[in-house]
Amino acid sequence: MTGVRTLLVTGAGGAGRTCVAAATAAAAARAGTHTLLLTAASGAVLDPLLPPAGQETAGTTATGLPQPYSVDGVDGLYVARTDPAAAYRAGALDLQDRIGSLLGMLGAAPLDPEELTELPGAGALAVLRALREARGPQAAWDLVVVDLPPAAEAVRLLALPEQLRRYLRRLLPADRQAARALRPVLAQLAGVPMPAEWAFEAAARADAELGAVQTVIDDPATAAAVVVAPDATAEAVLRSARTGLALFGHRLAGVVANRVLPTGSADPFLAGLSGHQQDVLKLIADQCATDGVPLYERAHLGRPPQGVEEGLAVPVDVPGPQAPAPHRPPEPWTVEDRLGADGHFLWSLPLPGAGREGLDLVRRGDELVVDAGGFRRIVPLPSALRRCAVAGAALRDGALSVRFTPDPDLWPR
Repeated sequence: MTGVRTLLVTGAGGAGRTCVAAATAAAAARAGTHTLLLTAASGAVLDPLLPPAGQETAGTTATGLPQPYSVDGVDGLYVARTDPAAAYRAGALDLQDRIGSLLGMLGAAPLDPEELTELPGAGALAVLRALREARGPQAAWDLVVVDLPPAAEAVRLLALPEQLRRYLRRLLPADRQAARALRPVLAQLAGVPMPAEWAFEAAARADAELGAVQTVIDDPATAAAVVVAPDATAEAVLRSARTGLALFGHRLAGVVANRVLPTGSADPFLAGLSGHQQDVLKLIADQCATDGVPLYERAHLGRPPQGVEEGLAVPVDVPGPQAPAPHRPPEPWTVEDRLGADGHFLWSLPLPGAGREGLDLVRRGDELVVDAGGFRRIVPLPSALRRCAVAGAALRDGALSVRFTPDPDLWPR
């Protein structure tokens, strides 16, 4: 992994995530940081930064990421807009080429590029592919700012590589892959169906690509910023985002309150709106104080922003690969050995913002399934805990603690 840092910008729908991402990327570039803004959005903020319509697809990469374009007037700032349709076509045609012999054997006619229309979810996969490429070995950036979808969708998007890799391991487990050479023998002697060689190769390639994306997401030099508007939904959106990000081990580097009205207006209506915003800001500030992360405020312009020149950039701290990550939550799934003193192992998972409602914990074989705040994560248990039973769990001070006691039938005496 190179020394590239990544800032993932998400938040409430319509709260101005793209504007915050663009302003932050521009500020970083002006400070001498070679920066790439990666986005799927369009509109008044980004259109002035991109070439005229129809020209930005020239030079599209194999993954569907348009060639990054330098921004006039901002040295060191580049913008790339993902193209879900192009990314989907590239992926589908690549798969078709790799299994061409199978399609020919089945008598299937290959699809033409013009026939391919992206399926639901193609946009999410395009963002992941673009992020992988932007942070690849040949990366030319010091910082990649990613304009992500709204918070709930973004958390699930970031969890997708880990989930898909788990599905691949279940569908093509290692023991069956190791038995590839015995496939003809097994088929004749035991009637055991074995996947064709192309299936193993496709699974291995997909696992490698997903692993590269997951490496970027899990990198200590990757952090998230949550953007909210100080309205009635802000506290709930932020609380949910904090829980989801922590469940998957992502670091929250800062919270942005966007479109904050000035206080002290003589207009009773504006004064009332501003007062309500101030009440919401206090609740947001309390959540930030709990996590030890900064809260940034951006003033309401009274109209849509025009380009990256307007508005306050967010000086979110994204540490380098060798620097300690301040406020990073403890590593999830860490086990504390308390056998000697208390007779159990203690597993703790930080879940800031989580409540008892919607919180669930299930032991499933050698895996632990955790539901919190509408999100779910499934992880394999360490070898020691596989020989233990769940003895209890408690949610205290924003952390879920689970006790494991040794199973007498499995634990060495």
